Formats: sequence, structure tokens, C-alpha cells
Amino acid sequence: VQLVESGGGLVQAGGSLRLSCAASGIIFSINAMAWYRQAPGNAREFVAEISSSGRTNYKDSVKGRFTISRDNAKNTVYLQMNNLKPADTGVYYCAAPGGWGQGTVVTVSS
Repeated sequence: VQLVESGGGLVQAGGSLRLSCAASGIIFSINAMAWYRQAPGNAREFVAEISSSGRTNYKDSVKGRFTISRDNAKNTVYLQMNNLKPADTGVYYCAAPGGWGQGTVVTVSS
């Protein structure tokens, strides 16, 4: 499986970013997809997931601010992040059964 993330960057607190993850090597439509993040000095943590049927689940601290979605025609999963906070800073990873992406860096300045 290959996962390629994009969309990270530097944003001020309160701003928005949209992350994308393009998948190949898997039957995308039947697999759950997820986003994780790792802040400097911290362990990697779960952020959001979406099932093959579109059911979603979020880390409590991002509920109401982040939205995960998927486009099965494009084999791509997205993470729309609004009202970003400095605590959201980290490397964001896309995950699928059997693999991880290389990560994309999100930096939120105060």
C-alpha cells in the first residue's frame, strides 16, 4: 500500500487547512482510513477515522473542528481542519490497513 499526504503548512491560530491522502495498492473503497498525528516529543495519536460506509470517529479534542471525508472515485481521504490551535501542531499521518504515509507537517502559530 502507498499513501501520499499533502496539504500541510504554517497557519495562524484560528485558521484552516485541508489535508489530502492519495492511496494506491489497496481496494480503497472497502477499507477504513484514518489520520494520526505526532507532536514533537510525543507519541503518535489517533485523530480521526472513516469507515468504508462513511461512519466517522474523532479524537475528543478535535470534534466540531475537524472533518474527515473520503472520495472513493479518487482513492483519496481528506481531513478538513478548522479553528486550528497551537496544540494541533505536529506531523499528520494517513493510515490504512497495511501501511502509513510519510506524513505532512502542520504548524499552528499563536
